Amino acid sequence: MTMELSHLNAISPIDGRYRNKTWKLAAFFSEEGLIKYRVWVEVEYFIALCQLPLPQLASFDQSGFQELRKLYENFTSVDALRIKEIENTTNHDVKAVEYFLKEKFELMKIGSFKEFIHFGLTSQDINNTATPMSLKHGFSEVLKPEFDELLKELTQMAETWRQIPMLARTHGQPASPTRLGKEIYVFVERLKNQLAMLQDIPFAAKFGGATGNFNAHHIAYHQIDWVQFGNEFAHNHLGLMRLQNTTQIEHYDYLAAFFDNLKRINNILLDLNRDIWTYISMDYFKQIIKSGEVGSSAMPHKVNPIDFENSEGNLGLANALFEHLAAKLPVSRLQRDLTDSTVTRNIGVPLAHTLIALQSLRKGLGKLILNELKINEDLENNWAVVAEAIQTILRRENYPNPYEALKELTRTHHKMNAQTMASFINSLDVSESIKVELRQITPSNYTGIVNY
Repeated sequence: MTMELSHLNAISPIDGRYRNKTWKLAAFFSEEGLIKYRVWVEVEYFIALCQLPLPQLASFDQSGFQELRKLYENFTSVDALRIKEIENTTNHDVKAVEYFLKEKFELMKIGSFKEFIHFGLTSQDINNTATPMSLKHGFSEVLKPEFDELLKELTQMAETWRQIPMLARTHGQPASPTRLGKEIYVFVERLKNQLAMLQDIPFAAKFGGATGNFNAHHIAYHQIDWVQFGNEFAHNHLGLMRLQNTTQIEHYDYLAAFFDNLKRINNILLDLNRDIWTYISMDYFKQIIKSGEVGSSAMPHKVNPIDFENSEGNLGLANALFEHLAAKLPVSRLQRDLTDSTVTRNIGVPLAHTLIALQSLRKGLGKLILNELKINEDLENNWAVVAEAIQTILRRENYPNPYEALKELTRTHHKMNAQTMASFINSLDVSESIKVELRQITPSNYTGIVNY
């Protein structure tokens, strides 16, 4: 017995629990989305053929291009269902698209030209153009705006907290103080760098017939420069870069680079999630309490950092799939095996988990309330961290063994404070002007240079 698919019985949470977060991606990575992009490529290919000096297409009225483009611009679920119906007979998904378009050509009274639909092509000429197109559009229209908003929010936080001194921790131990804004901006810079690298990766296409050599095209019309045609078609009609030498399929090297880059970006986000989670556990941040929301089913006082945990979990899932996509897709036996087919159909899955993670992270960041009192308390309780500053000035003044002197001081006094440090400074055999300089150093002002 089958049941009607709903958000409650979907096996994958991205189409179930998180459907309200991921639905925009369906236009690009669902079965219907893939079919639409295949129709898009087939229509644009026919239009491009009509612009060649082919005698059999010379009589085609090019004013009809606009109507042809409506076949993908106005593509509907009814159209997709008709193609799936045809596929039940053909048992071939791309051939079903070809037969669907032939039906449409008959209805449009241009059936005499229908044999130039899919002319000289293999299915991978369609799949290996439809897939990068959908990825390019899906990323730029859905995911990139989320990254841009996150960068904007993090940049604003970095600016707002620019002057907030904070105890740094290296290896989990108190270390030279920093600024909270600067620590947030570290993530801004990392994300900007990786997103810039991502934009440099081209969306590549395979387009060259059965084994990549335009065999059928060349045998039918040897006077046409099919390589130039393919290059211009991919670039001008589809917005893609055509790979020059391929087997039956795209070699997916650029796609692998794209997924590897997204994985690096997600690792940065994962790092950010864990840092913010830790700051919350240290009480550096409180969280806005939403009326009626429950933090724990057992402990009424708790407000858990669930948004950051949700984001971290989804980033892990996304990266596991990006890892497989990047490792598997460039590997194919001889001129082609079918293992890429089922794998490329899952491209939307890690993108969906990334989208959920971005939304959860942004939601969590929006709940943060700075607890400056706790941050200042930690600084005041860790005067030992100015030892670096004092021994550096003493080095400048050629004071004997300054590192060793500060090492003995900080390890002898388990609880350093302002008074302990002042007494040490007073005991030094240096000029009064140097002592004045040293006394001005505190955990709150020893924060270095802010450079953003």
